[in-house]
Amino acid sequence: MAELEPPENQGNRATENAVMLGFFVVLVAAGVWLLGTMADVRKAQDCAAQGRRNCAAIEIPDRPR
Repeated sequence: MAELEPPENQGNRATENAVMLGFFVVLVAAGVWLLGTMADVRKAQDCAAQGRRNCAAIEIPDRPR
């Protein structure tokens, strides 16, 4: 007969699941940030490839009303 293993500690398992969920969230957030950055770089490269000289993004601060 095969020996039965004792059940795992549920508190430890919940902690492991929380850590894995946190890691997954950080990984997805990093992927989204990386894709956004790559899109910005691609837009700048496309602009420069067309021979334009003012390809940098211009940020205009909001005026108080």
